[in-house]
Amino acid sequence: MKNSSLVSITDYSVDDILQILDLASFFEKNPRPNFISDKVVATLFFEPSTRTRLSFETAIQRLGGRVIGFTDAGTSSVSKGETLKDTVLTVANYADLIVMRHPIEGSARYASEISPVPVINAGDGANQHPTQTLLDLYSIKKTQGKLENLNIVMVGDLKYGRTVHSLIHALSNFNPTFHFVSHKILETPNEYKLFLDEKGIKYFEYSNLDNAIAQADVIYMTRVQKERFSDLMEYEKTKDAYVLRRDMLEGVKPNMKVMHPLPRVNEISIDVDDTVQAYYFQQARNGVYTRQAIIAKVLGIDVK
Repeated sequence: MKNSSLVSITDYSVDDILQILDLASFFEKNPRPNFISDKVVATLFFEPSTRTRLSFETAIQRLGGRVIGFTDAGTSSVSKGETLKDTVLTVANYADLIVMRHPIEGSARYASEISPVPVINAGDGANQHPTQTLLDLYSIKKTQGKLENLNIVMVGDLKYGRTVHSLIHALSNFNPTFHFVSHKILETPNEYKLFLDEKGIKYFEYSNLDNAIAQADVIYMTRVQKERFSDLMEYEKTKDAYVLRRDMLEGVKPNMKVMHPLPRVNEISIDVDDTVQAYYFQQARNGVYTRQAIIAKVLGIDVK
């Protein structure tokens, strides 16, 4: 395997993606192989995180590695004015791999260009979240039995949602049909629509969730992210625009699953949790297997 950073889902070819999904399946069946007992991984989280950070740390420990880092930039020298460059170059002295989440778009790419050790992007602002995308693909393949020719309904914050942006890029390799459901001020950015036009991928836009549900193989719900809004009045207008309830799932396709990168606020009613369609907590569990696979690939570990 090639030793290289993962900053954007576009860094990976279709073969790379399928290799990760195959490895994730291997790690799901073999959860505690001791492949990186001589490695130290630094997790630098400049933004809050629960699932991404904890699943990465679980993946590292299950692989036999050790974890260093911080979960709050305020507890690091960043609070003293240290630059991102100096933080990355310093931490690279202590670790074989850096996993980083940062609020500024492009920060992960910059870190990967200056770091002497590989960098995995755990989310950079509203830009990309490639490891979430790979676990989403693994979840989709597990539940649908394939990735090709699926109807994917994306709901909520399609403007700032980095998980949505990465998933659009990744799924475009598998001839999907997208159904975008959002408030006008949170609609899919034009750059992604142009990308889909160039690839010949079909997409439809809706203001009403009910109009898209019946066609869905996957409903991908997202939280309206208060932290991405500079105008809180706009946030208040949109935060409760789309709420998925149990009664809305009547008559859906038998194979349909509801996914969410989490955390949710109120965009999925809790009465959906015990339906056969709900898959978001299993989706979160899949993050451990997928991130084990990503770490192995980035470090160039041959696991088979």
